[in-house]
Amino acid sequence: MYSKSKELFNKSSKLFPGGVNSPVRAFKSVGSSPIFFKKSQGAYLYDVDGNEYIDYVGSWGPMICGHGHSKVIEAIQQVAEKGISFGACHEYEIHLAEIITKLMPNIEMLRFVNSGTEACMAVARLARAYTKRPKILKFNGCYHGHFDSFLVQAGSGVATMSLPDSPGVPSELAELTLTANYNNLEEVEKCFEQNPNSIAAIMVEPVVGNSGCLLPQNGFLEGLRNICNKYGALLIFDEVMTGFRVAKGGAQERFNVSPDLTTLGKIVGGGLPVGAYGGKKEIMEMIAPSGPVYQAGTLSGNPLGMVAGATTLNLIQEEGFYENLELYGEKLETGIKQIMIDKEVPVTINRCGAMLSVFFTDQKEVYNFPTAKTSDTNRFAKFFNELLKNGIYLPPSQFEAWFFSSIHSKNEIEKTLNAIEAAQF
Repeated sequence: MYSKSKELFNKSSKLFPGGVNSPVRAFKSVGSSPIFFKKSQGAYLYDVDGNEYIDYVGSWGPMICGHGHSKVIEAIQQVAEKGISFGACHEYEIHLAEIITKLMPNIEMLRFVNSGTEACMAVARLARAYTKRPKILKFNGCYHGHFDSFLVQAGSGVATMSLPDSPGVPSELAELTLTANYNNLEEVEKCFEQNPNSIAAIMVEPVVGNSGCLLPQNGFLEGLRNICNKYGALLIFDEVMTGFRVAKGGAQERFNVSPDLTTLGKIVGGGLPVGAYGGKKEIMEMIAPSGPVYQAGTLSGNPLGMVAGATTLNLIQEEGFYENLELYGEKLETGIKQIMIDKEVPVTINRCGAMLSVFFTDQKEVYNFPTAKTSDTNRFAKFFNELLKNGIYLPPSQFEAWFFSSIHSKNEIEKTLNAIEAAQF
């Protein structure tokens, strides 16, 4: 069934570390080897062995309008004929920036980059420069890219200096990152009490995607805003995943909380490698050449990514777009819940807009990384492989959110539920 994929993986293992160019693609956590794909269209992926899958990865989030949308492809082709990259200013940058600032009015000024990681790296430096403070507070289980400052895990105590989560991260640098548990304002307050004049910013995924889908409890995001105001720190929303996915104006619109700075990626490039960071004008004007904080990128604002992003952001503004995402998201969520009840399999399902996770745990609520880690990863691996055999492609990790698109219709939802019902796990 996967002979060509296995053959290609053998070749790639000789060329790339672990045979992949991003660790989660390796399928290690589900006990198998990766699928190699050759085509994507709409809600479907097609592998090199001729298998078809309903896709719930969506290139890890950007394909909210489905794969290969005709308007996005047409826009890319038209621009490509005029130039793939200028390494200079062009009108497409302005057009996409105007759409973003309209949809997210908290972003008064922005800078395009090439990935979410790059955006988070730059915004941390900016926050430190603006506040003249060295430390960043992040949350256990939240991923903000592979930048050194964010590759840390929590110590034994709330305000304990963190330890590097990856070799190669100097402990001296890791000490500048404090960690707390998501949805725990008491821990955040304690961190600030013990570091009252040294925390530059709180960096948070307003809806977590890299511990599985974790939603903010009532008052949590508002509490972060209040704490930042109290101590003179900046509030940074990492909306690389949530931006334009959980609402037209991102999580900041859905939960009505205004960050000082925002990072974006994935959907903002319409499937091409684009990221951005932005926020209040007075903060952003510290970025070179307006100010002293240096950040640059040869391919930042490349024309193909700009037009793909602009076309995608125009599509999401069509009438009924988010209502349909909620409708089919609810059908998927309630359908899975009922199947799991019938099978007597303990799960907790979290969903926010077009993000969803099924946690194989008997915890009634999964609201932070410690509760997510109670999940039965062996059972998830069986679930994943059973669904893969039946044409459903999920993220190959218990701790990654599912993403679906506006192209996932009643037909795809029913096929998915039928596959889950038939699966043995």
